[in-house]
Order: sequence, then C-alpha cells, then structure tokens
Amino acid sequence: MTTLQDAPQTVAPPEPSPGARPGAGVARTVLAYAALGAATLLVLLPLVWMVSSALKRDNEVFAIPVEWIPREFRWSNFVEIWDRVPLLTYLGNSAFLSVTIAFLQVLTGSFAAYGFAKVRFPGRDALFLAYIATIAVPWQAYMVPQYIMMQRAELTNTFWSIILLQAFGAFGVFLMRQYYMSIPDDLCEAARIDGLSEYGIYRRIMLPLSKPALASLALLTFVSTWNDYMGPFIYLTSNELWTVQLGLRSFVGQYEAEYAMIMTGAVLSVLPILVIFLFGQRYFIRGIATSGLKG
Repeated sequence: MTTLQDAPQTVAPPEPSPGARPGAGVARTVLAYAALGAATLLVLLPLVWMVSSALKRDNEVFAIPVEWIPREFRWSNFVEIWDRVPLLTYLGNSAFLSVTIAFLQVLTGSFAAYGFAKVRFPGRDALFLAYIATIAVPWQAYMVPQYIMMQRAELTNTFWSIILLQAFGAFGVFLMRQYYMSIPDDLCEAARIDGLSEYGIYRRIMLPLSKPALASLALLTFVSTWNDYMGPFIYLTSNELWTVQLGLRSFVGQYEAEYAMIMTGAVLSVLPILVIFLFGQRYFIRGIATSGLKG
C-alpha cells in the first residue's frame, strides 16, 4: 500500500520573473563564452606564432601577410639547435635550480605558515605583517647589498647564490597561511590532546591536508625560477652554469638574423613549463581557489 510519504513528489520549475525575457539567459551565456573564447585566442596567438615560426625558414618568419601554417615544416630546426649551443646544459641548469628552489620554498613556506596560522605566541600577528610587508619592497632596493653579501661569502658564480637568495619567500608563507587558516583549529587542538607535538601536527595533519596549496606554491615557484633572468645574469658568469634564459639571450646575440632558430629555442624553453602546467593545473586551480577562504 502506497502512502503519501512514499509517493514520488515532483518539484515545480521556478516561475520566470515578470521582467525576464525568454532566451535572455541563453544569450548572456553565449556572449560570455564568446568573450572567453576571444580572450583565449588573444592569449594563445603569440604562442601559436612562435611555434609556427620555429618550423619555417628565416626569410619566412616575418613574411607579410603572416603565414600561420608553414609551406614546408622544417623539423630539422629542432635538431640543428642542439649543435649550435649547449642547450641541454642550459636546460639542465634551469631544471636543477627550479626544482631545488621550489622544494625549499614549499618546505620553508609551509613550515613558517604553520607557525603563523596555528601556533600562538606573543607578537605573532605583528611579525607576520612585518614579514609580509617585504613583498612591497622592490628587489632593486636591496639588490646591491645582496650581491656584496654573496661576494664576501665567495658564493658568486655558484648555484648556491641563487638557491640561498630564493629559497625563502614571503609570498609562499602568505599563500600557505591563508590555506592553513581554512583548516579548523579544533583539529590541531585534538591532536595536541592526543599527545602530538607541533612538528607531528605539521607533518601528519597539515601537510596531507594542504596538497593543493603545496602544489600551487611549487608550480608558481618553479615557473618564476625557470623564467628568472636577472638573478642568474648577476651571479652566474661561467657558461657552464648558465640557465636557459641566459643561454637564449647569448644565442640571440650570436645569431640575431636566424629568426627561425631563435623561435625554436624559445619553444624548447617554454615546453617544460607547459607540460608541468598540464599535469598540475587541477591542483593549481584548487590551491589558488581555496587559499583565499579565510583572511
């Protein structure tokens, strides 16, 4: 026997507002997607032109009108460039610095952020504000004192100068603290009652829960270090220590008329970042979206 509670219930669709016109919502959606598509096309246009130019001859790169599809795909450009410059060495140096600095940034940033977010001590908020305020100080203001310090420590022309100066960052602490503030304090209090130390809470609770934020910080730091030009330009003088950015700038100076080969080097320098973004975009979006839940 079917009762009133067991009978299926239908929900009436919401009535449209008196001033709403049929199809207005669909039109707004179409316009929004069209605007996003146009913006995406504008962003990708330089990248498409760079890839297209890397597969052309030198005299075809700046041809007017622009030929987006090369007449003849010169895949040999991606083979010849390895013989022109030690590109493998440059890519290896950039990869080593980017991975090392990203790892240290994640380690130091997350650890300091845990102290600022979950550990109570006198002057915590004032110290955090003072530390975050360093983001507003331009690097050019303390560039010379940093170089003098590295020179007196005899660390110039070594990877240590780049690693030590970039292994700690206020932005990483800020990003991770914002994420940790979204984690309930009751979870940490329960862990303290169970006998876990602050290090244990950080390692066993906070780190596993903050994987999206950690991935976002690692990705941002990797890209920033990979694209850094001024730091390696100031501290690294030996050709064997050059990063891919320094190597490409030197290549442009030597072969300034070989535009196709220059674009080939640019494509190869951007390729690792694209691959990392494709694999880490899900964690990156989650980390950025959830880091601003609490201030």
